[in-house]
Amino acid sequence: MEQSFLFLVLTLDATLRVSTPLIFCAMAGLFSERSGIIDISLEGKMLAAAFAAASVAAVTGSAWLALIAGVAVAVGLALLHGFACITHKGNHVVSGVAINILASGLTIVLGIAWFQRGGQTPSLPPTARFMPVEFPLAQAVDGVPVLGTIYRELLSGHNLLVYVAFLIVPLTWWVVYRTRFGLRLRAVGENPTAVDTAGLSVSWLRFRAVMLCGLLTGLAGTYLSIAQNASFVRDMTAGQGYIALAAMIFGKWRPFPAFGACLIFGLLDAVAIRLQGVHVAGIGEVPVEFIQALPYILTVILLAGFIGKAVAPKAIGMPYLKER
Repeated sequence: MEQSFLFLVLTLDATLRVSTPLIFCAMAGLFSERSGIIDISLEGKMLAAAFAAASVAAVTGSAWLALIAGVAVAVGLALLHGFACITHKGNHVVSGVAINILASGLTIVLGIAWFQRGGQTPSLPPTARFMPVEFPLAQAVDGVPVLGTIYRELLSGHNLLVYVAFLIVPLTWWVVYRTRFGLRLRAVGENPTAVDTAGLSVSWLRFRAVMLCGLLTGLAGTYLSIAQNASFVRDMTAGQGYIALAAMIFGKWRPFPAFGACLIFGLLDAVAIRLQGVHVAGIGEVPVEFIQALPYILTVILLAGFIGKAVAPKAIGMPYLKER
């Protein structure tokens, strides 16, 4: 019984860590798409931010400078997406795909040119990373049944960005539903003509939304390369940006349901990791390839009809042409 409880706690602990980049990206996509801008470039922005953060951390040895670099690169790509979609009324999907391809190729080319490691960055020392934060008395309460294990293993011992990700969710809800900016953000995604009639700039509102998207994807990429891992590895996002987009749609463009979907994907990923090499009665050892495919299989199943009717913002993907 004690072993089963510990396994459950450790699995939930892994779920929190694995879900963190998904949460950042899902909230990022929510800001962008609530304003009417389709953003499938979450993957590319997160990948570019991961490379920028790991590169700066390797050169400077500072995790905070790396965080600034990761966010700056992601915001830059978000502005590029906005320039194509908002300023020039371009196709949102084409722009997003272009950014994903650009990030995938450019990170490898620059990685080879700068570090000569096949597209990877050097391994980072603990001083150049966001390391786990241990809560007060975490070791002292270890002997307390149940609560001690939960406090030490589940609540304590995560790095700063994990806690920030979980705080971002209620903050996103508050911004979207309880602030003037959030009201205008939702309005511009539903009826940009009414927003323009009220004397507000549709373009400026949408640009602010994509910049917030860049900020959060920058945090996600930084987490991947200098918090969860100790270096950048080519294509290390491994489709997590797309999974986060699926989680946002599964949550019907609402913060807390999207957060729940991210936890579901994270739990499945955490369980899959722990199933590797495990023998299941009547089946034998679970194939690693099947385990790795589980999150993507769940994505297809959920989006194929298990989420009910997901109604996107009415003006999403539609360029706004100001009436004269």
